[in-house]
Amino acid sequence: QVQLEESGGGSVQTGDSLRLSCLASGRTFSLYTMGWFRQAPGKEREFVASISWNGVSTDYANSVKGRFTISRVNAKSTLYLEMNSLKPEDTAVYYCVEQPHTPSAFWGQGTLVTVSS
Repeated sequence: QVQLEESGGGSVQTGDSLRLSCLASGRTFSLYTMGWFRQAPGKEREFVASISWNGVSTDYANSVKGRFTISRVNAKSTLYLEMNSLKPEDTAVYYCVEQPHTPSAFWGQGTLVTVSS
């Protein structure tokens, strides 16, 4: 059974940086597209970024393009999200997702990021 464990969330100020990590276990990590989603208080869950199995192809929401970078190290079964120039509107619970945008998508429990002005 696959398990996804996010870490790295916290409380920061506007303009700060954070790096989220997602450690996967229970399945061959390198086979799957991975992604990050987020859900802000009172809002629907939204796509943030995704990365292909080999890290060659990435995709970003317009709201984070140029500020966030998704990456992966298959040898460590770990997915990352480097977040720079954080804004208060980035405040949300961030979820690691295996096979995003598919019926087989599997979600982690999430990690909270709070950005204060």
